[in-house]
Amino acid sequence: MKTFNAAIFDLAPVAMWIEDFSGVKRQFDQWRSEGVEDIRAFLKEDMSRVVSCSRKIRVLDVNSKTLELFEARDLEHLVDNLSVVFRDDMLESHVNELAALWDGKTEFSSNAVNYSLSGRRMDIQLKGSILPGHEETLGQILLTTEDVTDREDARRNEVQSRQHAEGLFEYSPVSLWVEDFSEIRNLIETVRERGIVDFRVFMDVHPEFVHQCMSEIRVIDVNQATLDLFCAPDVQTLLHRQPEIFRDEMEKPFREQLMDLWDGKLFHQREVINYALDGSIRHILLHFAVLPGHEEDWSRVQVALTDITARKKAETYLEYLGKHDVLTKLHNRAFYMDEMNRLERKPLRPVSAIVMDLNGLKDANDQLGHDAGDALLRRFGEVLNSVISRPNHAARIGGDEFIVLMPGTDKKAAAAMVDTIHELLHINNQFYSNAPISVSIGTATSEVGESMEELVKRADRLMYEDKRAYHKSRGSNQVQDGKSAGPGHTSVSVT
Repeated sequence: MKTFNAAIFDLAPVAMWIEDFSGVKRQFDQWRSEGVEDIRAFLKEDMSRVVSCSRKIRVLDVNSKTLELFEARDLEHLVDNLSVVFRDDMLESHVNELAALWDGKTEFSSNAVNYSLSGRRMDIQLKGSILPGHEETLGQILLTTEDVTDREDARRNEVQSRQHAEGLFEYSPVSLWVEDFSEIRNLIETVRERGIVDFRVFMDVHPEFVHQCMSEIRVIDVNQATLDLFCAPDVQTLLHRQPEIFRDEMEKPFREQLMDLWDGKLFHQREVINYALDGSIRHILLHFAVLPGHEEDWSRVQVALTDITARKKAETYLEYLGKHDVLTKLHNRAFYMDEMNRLERKPLRPVSAIVMDLNGLKDANDQLGHDAGDALLRRFGEVLNSVISRPNHAARIGGDEFIVLMPGTDKKAAAAMVDTIHELLHINNQFYSNAPISVSIGTATSEVGESMEELVKRADRLMYEDKRAYHKSRGSNQVQDGKSAGPGHTSVSVT
């Protein structure tokens, strides 16, 4: 110890050890003589060899900081409990130290785990240096052990947080995209610097600006849910075929997204339509957010896409049910009333109305059952659906009552439509000769100043005249099964 200043050693703020590795040196010499070359592989092959080397190390001295750090009363107390200090994880890091000495290095460092005598786990930054004059024997090596537990805890927490965030991203059931919008921000700011105030008008005049912005989106990452949503086998395929996903209706919502960004709205959402790589439509609820810390450059934004296709289909079906008769697939009475009101408000004239009523439906229900009656209604619905197209509309407005509203249609065109319906019914009845459909029809075309309600009533009265003729030909006094004779049985009103 003559070459070492004892006062500086003892007062050092870092835990310091002086150890004798000469026994390790002799072990090294023996192994070399036995032909060992790769010391790392040799030690890891049998960790008991590491333990053997550790037991050959003698602690010559430690300073006060060491005793404090490891909670030892004195050197003897510490040495007697080295098995508590150096254990478990320590053996792995000890391989690095031994390998450095084997390779003839005079200095080495490593991260290790030690334990205080009370059992407190510590992350240690270990550094070693062979003291001058002991390079051949390794008789004195100075080691410092710095407690870096707080730093390592912070690092581990950071790693854990990152892994947690990555896990949330990768395994989220929602499609997530991390994108770089920095070039889009630069383009928008360039427009602002030119003194443009009305950005919407600017985009209308310069549609190429919108296309340029779309081309400047840089996709950084996507998660598995994104691949699943768009039927992509991998990320490369998804990115390569983006034009197949974002097309057609996508430009309009993207323009609105640019408008939000122009107005400083860094968080917004809207419904859009995308396409999977198999060509199927995806109705999407898009959530856009500039990530915290990137508000100034938009270099990291998250786009979350929620698949609402099923909801949209349900909404469409519910809307369909609200306006259609399930049995015949024609429009229902609610739609008919709305259409009557709409046509009442519109100046388009003339308007023609064809009122129809199935003959013999009650008899079919009574004699053959309601399934047979439903089949007649369904078949007649098929006939009308095959011949009626927009702007005309056909509706089932009662049990066996139907109407066709034909805006902008004169008497001649309405009569031609009636002839077409009769022709298709005749063809249909040939396929169902055991259950032919018979229908009474009344047709009217609006007169000057006539309301829609009056028009339909006229057509309804003419339908009744046709029905009387039908029953007269069959020797019956009934106007219609289950209904008393007389015009106006179809209740119509316009609000």
